[in-house]
Amino acid sequence: MKNLLISGGAVALIVIAILLVLVIAVVAWWISTSNKLVRLKNKVEEAWATIDVYLKKRFDLIPNLVETVKGYTKHESETLEKVVTARNIAGKAVTSEEKILAENNLSSSLRTFLNVVSESYPDLKANTNFLDLQNQLKSIEGELEGSRRYYNGTVKSFNTTIEVFPSCIVAQRKGEDYKKRPYFELDGEEERKNVKVSF
Repeated sequence: MKNLLISGGAVALIVIAILLVLVIAVVAWWISTSNKLVRLKNKVEEAWATIDVYLKKRFDLIPNLVETVKGYTKHESETLEKVVTARNIAGKAVTSEEKILAENNLSSSLRTFLNVVSESYPDLKANTNFLDLQNQLKSIEGELEGSRRYYNGTVKSFNTTIEVFPSCIVAQRKGEDYKKRPYFELDGEEERKNVKVSF
């Protein structure tokens, strides 16, 4: 009888030890997953900030480009107004979804503007200020394309992690900052091309 009591006590200690190990394992997993989600969220925010820098550079370049071209393009006021309007809308966008939509619209307006100008005003090709602005815009567009790719890659990792089981449980508990993020996708086939800046 005494042996049975000792065995029962030993079994109880083993069960308690196993439960304790399981609790420690779950807590360690939770902390690890939470830290992974924080790192991924920060990478997405850093990638978006990089895109924002290039969008701001392009945003700041547009008035100079418009002013340089204005003297040559007296008959293109409607096209110029579309670019300026799209720029103003992009400047007021707050959320990443609004910015993506506004920037797609700005890219489309800018592309149309540059295509019209290049076809209608060949003398503009000789303007050194315009050529400098053209080179700056081309450089910014290339940097922006690379930033979009990096952002979309980090968003893919983040979205996958918050949607797969069991890390989705931790993401749901962490709140609104851990919801699915939008990709920076271009709307149409025409917008998938870089802004044409070669004249």
